[in-house]
Amino acid sequence: MPKTKTAIPPACCTLNISGKKQEKLVGMLKALGNPIRFEIIKFLVTHPGCITGDIVEYLPIAQATVSQHLKVLKEVGWISGTIEGTATCYQLDEKNIRWFRSVVDEIF
Repeated sequence: MPKTKTAIPPACCTLNISGKKQEKLVGMLKALGNPIRFEIIKFLVTHPGCITGDIVEYLPIAQATVSQHLKVLKEVGWISGTIEGTATCYQLDEKNIRWFRSVVDEIF
């Protein structure tokens, strides 16, 4: 059966996101797409300012794996960390989360 060509309907509105803004948004979404990283974010919502050891104790994975996931979350802007002695204290990065919310609000 031959395909029939249909016209694309006109756009209802504009979506002005591209370049670095789009890259940042996609990176943040990809990071949350991993179930372990999503669990880390959930944990940090209810346990702000916790150290890596707390997260390791909460999750059923090795410390090195937790550190890799924390690195990804930090690189894309979901979390920030401050060094306290030999430990790193992690919390949600409120500035980037506000940015994320504003961009998602523009889209939806």
